[in-house]
Amino acid sequence: MTEHEPDPQFPAADTHIPRFREAGEVTLDLVNRDGRVADRWLGFRPREFEVLWRLAEQPGERMTRRQLLQGVWRLGFDREGRSLSVLVARIRAKLAPFGLSQLVASHAQGGYFLDPATCPCAFDIALAPSA
Repeated sequence: MTEHEPDPQFPAADTHIPRFREAGEVTLDLVNRDGRVADRWLGFRPREFEVLWRLAEQPGERMTRRQLLQGVWRLGFDREGRSLSVLVARIRAKLAPFGLSQLVASHAQGGYFLDPATCPCAFDIALAPSA
C-alpha cells in the first residue's frame, strides 16, 4: 500500500459515521460506547456495544455468527465455542428490565438479528422500574 492508497480498515475521510443509532427503543451512543433507554444508561461492555451496534446497522436482517465474530473480534471463528452466545445473553439481561430482551433475536438459520417489532413502546418503558 502506498501513502496515497486508502487503508481498507479505516473509512475514507469524507465518510460520515453517525454518533447515534437507534435499536428499537434503545439509543446507541458511539462516543460513550453505551446504550440508553429513555434517560437510563445500560452499561454495555465494549463487545456488547459492538454487537448491538452492528445489528442496528440493518434492523431485521440476519447477521451470521461469522459476520459478528469478524466484526467484533476480527475472527472467523469462536475460539471458545460460545463467546458470542454469552455476549448476547448479557445484552438480553441488560435489556430485560425494560421488557426489551427479545430485541436481539435468534435466527432460525443461525445468527442473530435486531427485532424491534417484538418490543414494547416508549410509554411502557417509561413505566419500567429504575435500575
